[in-house]
Amino acid sequence: MRTLRTRALSAWIATAGAALSVNASAAEVTAAVAANFAGPLAKIGEGFTASTGHTLRVSSGATGKFYSQIVSGAPFEVLIAADDEIPRKLIAEGHGVAGSNFTYGIGKLVLWSAQPGYVDDQGAVLASGAYNHLAIANPKLAPYGRAGVEVLKARGLSEAVAPKLVTAESIAQAYQFVATGNAELGFVALSQVATPGKPLTGSYWLVPPALYGEIRQDVVLLKTGEKNPAAAALLAYLKSPAAQAVIQSYGYGP
Repeated sequence: MRTLRTRALSAWIATAGAALSVNASAAEVTAAVAANFAGPLAKIGEGFTASTGHTLRVSSGATGKFYSQIVSGAPFEVLIAADDEIPRKLIAEGHGVAGSNFTYGIGKLVLWSAQPGYVDDQGAVLASGAYNHLAIANPKLAPYGRAGVEVLKARGLSEAVAPKLVTAESIAQAYQFVATGNAELGFVALSQVATPGKPLTGSYWLVPPALYGEIRQDVVLLKTGEKNPAAAALLAYLKSPAAQAVIQSYGYGP
């Protein structure tokens, strides 16, 4: 009996010691994330913490705005961007760690309305003129906004639609404009309207990739996080099968 109790006590001590070791080495990483990826990252963050013991502190917004903040000294350690241009630029300018950037997903653009049946599967509603406002993220700051402008140009609608455009600071704000009815239509990310486990609200047109430049979404380790093991662990976790499964479940291309 004493032997069994001794073994049980030894096992408990070993388990507790391992837990203390993990907690002792756990750290926090501060990440700036493109607004379109905020939802998936919240889910990924749960798995990241469970797997590594590290915690994730997140700020979401427009990639272009984050670039300005990082250059100005904002203490972000990782940038999870909505394009691949800004991460490369940050590396070239000495704010990112060379060789750390990679594509974690390919973004998909949709034309969305909160009203069921309002958007047809060919996007013909764009040319119908039967709407007063079309929300779009600021194309100077947000890659999805630039993609929306490219779609209008490809469809020959730039001039006709210009008076109807409502420019949002980020893709998240563009989504809110449509969700609240302040705009009947909006160009947003597929990940914002096709949330796993939730019923689709409204209607959308999945824009053919041929109508806009590929949205390669890259992550980069920033110089401020170069010595933080939690920052390196986050980049590694984004490549894991578990994280990639979440990313693809939100509609991103691999």
